[in-house]
Amino acid sequence: MVMDGAVWIREAGDDNTNSPDGDIIDCVLLRHQPAFDHPKLKGKKPLDPPERPNGHDRKGMAAEDFQMWMMSGESCPEGTIPIRRTTEEDMLRASSVASFGKKPTRLVRRDSTSDGHEHAVGYVSGDEYYGAKANINVWAPRVSNQYEFSLSQLWVISGSFGDDLNTIEAGWQVSPELYGDYYPRFFTYWTSDAYQATGCYNLLCSGFVQTNNRIAIGAAISPTSSYGGGQFDISLLVWKDPKHGNWWLEFGSGILVGYWPSILFTHLRDRASMVQFGGEIVNSSPGGSHTSTEMGSGHFAGEGFGKASYFRNLQVVDWDNNLIPLPNLKVLADHPNCYDIQGGINTVWGNYFYYGGPGRNVNCP
Repeated sequence: MVMDGAVWIREAGDDNTNSPDGDIIDCVLLRHQPAFDHPKLKGKKPLDPPERPNGHDRKGMAAEDFQMWMMSGESCPEGTIPIRRTTEEDMLRASSVASFGKKPTRLVRRDSTSDGHEHAVGYVSGDEYYGAKANINVWAPRVSNQYEFSLSQLWVISGSFGDDLNTIEAGWQVSPELYGDYYPRFFTYWTSDAYQATGCYNLLCSGFVQTNNRIAIGAAISPTSSYGGGQFDISLLVWKDPKHGNWWLEFGSGILVGYWPSILFTHLRDRASMVQFGGEIVNSSPGGSHTSTEMGSGHFAGEGFGKASYFRNLQVVDWDNNLIPLPNLKVLADHPNCYDIQGGINTVWGNYFYYGGPGRNVNCP
């Protein structure tokens, strides 16, 4: 699907990029991006960057050349944004055109796995939250079949876990149905009605307004971590602009990706009532057994650094735009024999946890 207003096209994976992911990146004029097809955003222009939260340290974070398509040193021109092209093959993998780019409609409760979604998460609730920040360890977990995924993300949540659920989500995912491969990819998501009619991944519907010309949402992440070897993580910050009320996304060392306009939401127009961090997989129970799709590194939390996947430096944004440590982090694993989680706190990593697992094993049949 070539977008109107595309001013320049390059194909990742051609002879001069050394990028193996095969993506085609279209550089699309800012004002022609999908967000501005939204009835409430037509005729608007992207907003200027907001004030960062107080206490935000931008030192020592990952560089912005973390995506395969950029390894040749190229990026989109100023005034455009890179958009991963949706192909006919992408559409054909979806169960229907209407469901393409969307999470399945489901009962969205942390303590429910009747829909096959399983989690290992840390969360805070019971207060007012205006953002969240974390460093998320990146792996390439095995996903057993096209109908499953494995992701690691943060959720900013408001509303009840009924039809009025509002979420803002960002992280990395391996989703062969959505992307046609098994690379971990940077993603965003939003919904204002519990994943029913509103919202989508990345820029696959009108909603998220991208402002950055160097990051392609949905593109493959490189490098990834290796078991017993080098570890790589990405820093993500989502926060509510105190002036205009929109929810902004920052990656790494001060790189603003864009924002979710507040008009997309009901409850999140004001604040969040829960923040959640962690892993999620889909278990389609192939052959009647638990899936062997991995979460995180595919190893349990008890194996620790270099072997188990982690989230570190977990923080939330308070009412006065201050980044603060998590008050009373709780951890929950739906099926701890399949995927588990162990939390902790220290002076270097602040609030952190290890999480994940292999899925099917002798204790998770």
